[in-house]
Amino acid sequence: MTASTRNPKGDASCYWPRAILHVDMNAFFASVEQRDFPELRDKPIGVTNGAVGTTLITCSYEARAHGVKTGMRIYEARKLCPGLIQRPSRPNVYAAVSTRIMHALIAITPDIEVFSVDEAFLDVTHCQRLHGSPEHMARMTQRLVRDVSDGLPCSVGAAATKLTAKYASDVMKPNGITIIPPWETRARLQDVPVEKICGIGPRTAAFLAQHGARTCGEVAALPMNILARRYGITGKHLWLACQGRDTGAVVQDIAPPKSVGHGKVLPPHTTSARTIETYLRHMCEKVAARLRRLDMQAGKLYVGLRTAAPGAGLEAVLAIAHGAPDGRRFFEQARALFREQWHGEAVIQVQVTATHLHNTSGQLELFTPDEVRTIQRFAAIDGINRKYGEFTVAPATILDRSSMPNVIAPAWRPDGHRQHIPD
Repeated sequence: MTASTRNPKGDASCYWPRAILHVDMNAFFASVEQRDFPELRDKPIGVTNGAVGTTLITCSYEARAHGVKTGMRIYEARKLCPGLIQRPSRPNVYAAVSTRIMHALIAITPDIEVFSVDEAFLDVTHCQRLHGSPEHMARMTQRLVRDVSDGLPCSVGAAATKLTAKYASDVMKPNGITIIPPWETRARLQDVPVEKICGIGPRTAAFLAQHGARTCGEVAALPMNILARRYGITGKHLWLACQGRDTGAVVQDIAPPKSVGHGKVLPPHTTSARTIETYLRHMCEKVAARLRRLDMQAGKLYVGLRTAAPGAGLEAVLAIAHGAPDGRRFFEQARALFREQWHGEAVIQVQVTATHLHNTSGQLELFTPDEVRTIQRFAAIDGINRKYGEFTVAPATILDRSSMPNVIAPAWRPDGHRQHIPD
């Protein structure tokens, strides 16, 4: 089902001053599993990180029909859907499929912003005389995705702005097309709950509700300075977004990372200091290796340990000494924090994130002779690990590291510095 594209004069094919498509793959990882394993088709499946993963990365629409949701614990999901089939994720397969899809979209327009592994924005404003109406291009895009992915479903939204197009792609799932022409935008958003607009999370929605605004129309009726006083320029953008007037451009350039981080969930009820330190060292090594690959240094290191008590945990931001990113040095600082603040609580997750990044561009003259030798040693180790697999050469202290496979991070892109699968 497709929304009407008629303007007030009844011309369905008139030129839009701005036309944006949002392509959203439907239950992407689960759909790939069902495509590749016919016995899973039309069955409720949940994809987890590894065969023993405890949290759903995504689930099929058959599972969603039972109330199962992404992010749900597997035991909770099975209470709702006893027949749920657990599938270990295959991130390299998903990355390859996503790359094929994103590269194929150039046939529609060169102005593409890869938003995540399963989403993209297409600016088709200047393609209307070439391809036809935005509705026609939405159908072209859906057919193209289906052809290059061997039948995977996607939903497409077309609108005059990015955030309205993103909302539109969510209206008809799976495999739907929704068109919101510029002249219908404000009326179509009038009764839409504010949580449906990308960028408005539970806390922002609660703040708006305090001012009597639970729908986009009610937000639009508020004085803009109410949001601006609380959220600054972001508040103004959200106020405009609720009217379909956001002006965000389709961005093709990938900005340099502002942080590099890795985290892992520990086995249930982990109170072993040795296990926790192994996970910490593992994450420190991953962060350091990724910084080296990017030719970047960090000024600060965030270390966080989430404990079983709700809202409790240990965290600190530590200064990092100048020099080549070294997982051992990162770990020594993280371990000192851990041994000082930990008192035997069960730890359920560790997180290590490097911030205040700056690019060194391989300028060895910035380093002392000892540091140059260290950099050369790391270059040899990193080269071996790239060729033969992550941690082929690794500290002995992480031999007992997590066996959970890597996953695709939200910032993954098919090209550039974010094309790796880091977690």
